[in-house]
Amino acid sequence: MKLLDVYDVCVVGSGAGAGPVIYELAKSGKTVIVLEKGPWYRTKDFSKDELVAVRRSVYTPNLADERHVIAEVDEEGKVDARSTYDTGRDFWNGNCVGGSSNFMSGYFHRLKPVDFRLRSTFGDIKGANIADWPIRYEDLEPYYAKVETVIGVSGRVVPHRFLEPRSTPDFPYPPLRENIVSARIDRAARALGLTTIPTPRAILSRPKGERRSCYYSNYCGSYGCSSDAKGSARAALLRDALRTGHCHVVPNAKVYRLTTDGNHRVRRAWFYDANGKKQSVEARVFVVAAQAVETSRLLLMSRNKEFPQGLANNHGQVGRNLVFSGGGTGGGLLVREDYDSATWEQLMAPGVFVNRSIHDFYEIELDGRPVKGGIVDFLFEHANPIPRALQQKWDGDRLVTGAEFKQRLYRYFHEVRKLRFEIFVDWLPTDGTRVTLDPVVKDKWGDPVARIRLEPHPHDKAVGAYIADRCKAIFREMGLQSIYGSASANPPPNLQAGGCRFGEDPATSVLDKDCRAHEVDNLYVTDGSFMPTGGSVPYTWTIYANSFRVADLLKQRL
Repeated sequence: MKLLDVYDVCVVGSGAGAGPVIYELAKSGKTVIVLEKGPWYRTKDFSKDELVAVRRSVYTPNLADERHVIAEVDEEGKVDARSTYDTGRDFWNGNCVGGSSNFMSGYFHRLKPVDFRLRSTFGDIKGANIADWPIRYEDLEPYYAKVETVIGVSGRVVPHRFLEPRSTPDFPYPPLRENIVSARIDRAARALGLTTIPTPRAILSRPKGERRSCYYSNYCGSYGCSSDAKGSARAALLRDALRTGHCHVVPNAKVYRLTTDGNHRVRRAWFYDANGKKQSVEARVFVVAAQAVETSRLLLMSRNKEFPQGLANNHGQVGRNLVFSGGGTGGGLLVREDYDSATWEQLMAPGVFVNRSIHDFYEIELDGRPVKGGIVDFLFEHANPIPRALQQKWDGDRLVTGAEFKQRLYRYFHEVRKLRFEIFVDWLPTDGTRVTLDPVVKDKWGDPVARIRLEPHPHDKAVGAYIADRCKAIFREMGLQSIYGSASANPPPNLQAGGCRFGEDPATSVLDKDCRAHEVDNLYVTDGSFMPTGGSVPYTWTIYANSFRVADLLKQRL
């Protein structure tokens, strides 16, 4: 397809931050070009092949071609900076049309009103750059509701202490099927004075148009959905955008620079095409949604006379205040000998979900003062057999082989099932966690890679530890064996935000409240980069909702 001379909108990326903008503007008749660095997989290309989806990272870049440099700061202030190619630590997520939304587990929780006024509510924390949002929950609520319908969210609203205000009484799709362990979690939590809620999921429990409902394959997170039940940007938004005839998706298009016209406006996006040839497109408006780390990297690479420190970075804010999700994890074992045969058969039922969450810890008291807490999601250990089998080859420091290894494998796969909890708390923004360009390491095109400096705030781990202790109490009440759990300071690369935070003051933020760059009139950022704080929930629902909000603003502008 021949490119147009000028598009109304050029969108860099095609995931959750990009999808609503593409969908809404194409439907309104605007010409939209989408530049996606990865290939274009269709539904038929996704299978439940562990080697493809997980072990060989087919859906993410080869680290020999594209990598990051992770610079970690220890408690003594020493920095250990190493390339992910050298360590094998993969910081990529989905690298294809639809982005990482293709591979999410679809745990969808809204932010709560308190998340938009964190500093006003709880005050400053030394060493953290906490800021109130320039918008309020009420500004985003209609778009949370829109996501429920357009993307498709399954669940059931249950009254609880921290339930967010809603404009609709319930979710448009009923909850997904559950394992009987969910009722056991409910009873144990209730005995401890806690309230459990069905976890909202961006997975269809019944068909929606051409998208089929979930068929409970037992393989969800990290896998593309072969029924399109999962609410990926590819399945839920891009397909309809393409049908308008106003949207053109260019896969294998690695954008490496945005150039300006001398009047603080972006004029062209330059990219390498599938053959490595340099090309460019011109547009009236540019929207960057390449996920937080890569969005900051692109702006930093786009230096010129107007912006010698990088595009929209004359105040030095691009790449700062990067956030992930703090929290922790833990688990315990359901063991066959503790249950009768009929109950055990039901507990071992594959595919059906746990779908239980607790929000009771969203605001807590720590060291004698009220602080922001977090949520808990309960889930079974991932079905992937390879890591489950590898766990059985060690008995402490002793390597297990032969008949003993076979016996351990049989027992673990037939007589044990691990139930887990995941804790989500705010990763406080700090000066120490940020994105810059690495001065030495390049990608296969010769461009500097992102250098991700990680210096988590100790407060995050303290909040995670508080909640982990209470999760272990629930598992003890359930009678699980081998219970463990702890807080963690390791950043989950699939939950990244910040780097281009929005706010009222250009000296401390990159974007205004409309997610338009303070310094560049026609540049918008709509992935998680805009978030000044991350909240205590997975980000995807908020990213979708905000992108729909910005899409409405762009329709008015154009």
